[in-house]
Amino acid sequence: MVIMVVPPAAPMLLTRNLLYTGITRAKKLLVMVGMEKVVEFMIQNVEIKKRNTGLEFKMRMIE
Repeated sequence: MVIMVVPPAAPMLLTRNLLYTGITRAKKLLVMVGMEKVVEFMIQNVEIKKRNTGLEFKMRMIE
């Protein structure tokens, strides 16, 4: 079961990829809490931003 809260937020956070991840994690039940227009925006938002997580740097530090 997945409960996905979809609050109004910055457009860069409301992506189709995030929505897809939440939906595909639900094996039996998905409950979405939020405004329909926000979900509709996420469906239309196909923009992909480069994520600057610092993961590559951290991985190199442990080698």
